[in-house]
Amino acid sequence: MSDKMEVNLSGVKQSKGVWLVKVPKYLSQQWDKATERGEVGKITIGKKQDKTEVCFSLNAELSALGAVGEKDGTLQVPRDHPFTMHTVGGQTMAVFSQSDTDEISLEGMVVHRAECRPVVNDSYMKLKKLQIEESTKPQRFSQQLERAITTVFKPVANHDFNVEYEKKKKSEGKMVRAERQVVLDMLFSAFEKHQYYNIKDLVDITRQPVTYLKEIMREIGTYNSKGAHKSTWELKPEYRHYQSAEEEEEMQTA
Repeated sequence: MSDKMEVNLSGVKQSKGVWLVKVPKYLSQQWDKATERGEVGKITIGKKQDKTEVCFSLNAELSALGAVGEKDGTLQVPRDHPFTMHTVGGQTMAVFSQSDTDEISLEGMVVHRAECRPVVNDSYMKLKKLQIEESTKPQRFSQQLERAITTVFKPVANHDFNVEYEKKKKSEGKMVRAERQVVLDMLFSAFEKHQYYNIKDLVDITRQPVTYLKEIMREIGTYNSKGAHKSTWELKPEYRHYQSAEEEEEMQTA
């Protein structure tokens, strides 16, 4: 739909009055089963004790089709649906329609509001029972297999990231743990340049196994689980002005 669109307001001049009616879900589902120009039912309007009574009667053919979800098709959908009338309540409501070409037209102004309710009988109670059973059915369930599955599915292609990982693994070889002091010197040297690092960057810098590196970082560092530097490591305050053994020796010689 385009941002700018003209609306056909010819319905205003024709002063069309429309009813806004709420219908049960099963009833609208039965209407969808009707043919393109088929009859879905009839509405009768009468008076009883100076009171207007409105009733919708579903077409017999649609009633005999059975409710949606009924397997054997023997369940009859309720046919008679009296209207419960409501006032518009001082609201101004309109009904618009949209064509296949996205043209919007005003169909009319809402003059009556109503609710279409079925007559409570055996057919209606069976229908409600079926709806409750369908809604309480579990979406997932376990099933016992009669025989073991022997089919083994293998990937037909290797993903690009797997190929890249294998190449990197062959070229760099297996990471070997270095002496603890050597790893500490590399870490402190790195943290002199930047305050925050994620574990992947530290692995690239030190060329040490992740588990070994995390073990050392838990002693000298703090992991940020939230905030602006989420998922990064930084040194504890007492380690932020650390000097390596070589630097200390150079300072003493000087």
